[in-house]
Amino acid sequence: MTIQNLLQTLTAQLETVYDANEARTITEWVLQHELKCSRFELLQQRLSEASAKLQDQVDGFLPRLLAQEPVQYVLGEASFYGREFLVSPAVLIPRSETEELVQMVIQEYKRHAEVKLLDIGTGSGCIPITLSLELPHAIVWGLDVSTEALTIARQNGLELAARVQWLHQDILQEVPAIAPASLDAVVSNPPYVLEEEKGLMRDNVLSFEPHLALFVPDHDPLLFYRRIADLALNQLKPQGKLFFEINERYAQETAAMLREWGYKMIEIKKDLRGKDRFVTASFV
Repeated sequence: MTIQNLLQTLTAQLETVYDANEARTITEWVLQHELKCSRFELLQQRLSEASAKLQDQVDGFLPRLLAQEPVQYVLGEASFYGREFLVSPAVLIPRSETEELVQMVIQEYKRHAEVKLLDIGTGSGCIPITLSLELPHAIVWGLDVSTEALTIARQNGLELAARVQWLHQDILQEVPAIAPASLDAVVSNPPYVLEEEKGLMRDNVLSFEPHLALFVPDHDPLLFYRRIADLALNQLKPQGKLFFEINERYAQETAAMLREWGYKMIEIKKDLRGKDRFVTASFV
């Protein structure tokens, strides 16, 4: 069997649960991962023989893929900002929108001689690790309530040689263990999906990704934003900033809440798909 045959066979099997384009994309990801090559290199060697080991590995993945488990969990890694991060069902799979959030922070602080940054709800650690690597002068913390998530985050920090300090805390009950008025920015992509929105979500997200990192009660959609905004008043330096990824339905409400807390220069920003996805604000 050639690699091309294997690609065609796996794609056909996945087309029983995915559309043709998605099935092909998943197949290519699997083969790229196992062969440790780029998509271009995969296509270049498509006429080469597929080893028995490769076929066995693909066969081993198949039941999980047919159950629509996200391919990132099956492979144990996901791409974010040009790097590979370990992932498990204890953490959300990093999204492209969050790369945009990280880019905003990098652009804001890339010329600063020193900067202190806190990521709240760190999950896989993709935000603070990327900030640490892209802003080598930065002092960065990553905070999460989940011990399982922090285990993954720490592994990623070690694998990628990032200098991040990890905090295991529940921000709904505790204040981050960082000196008051010491931070230049607080960054967060907290849970923001309403319970009532579950019916709109794809099964492979709803069934496999951690609900702790996804959902907020229908009656309190700004639960985490309000708490983080409150905490940040104590943690931020004068002119420090908040960077939020948000539920597009609540952009105006998030901005209004921040005004009530006394934040200035509040901006709602769209993602590359044109949706209200981010809010930034300054503490003056």
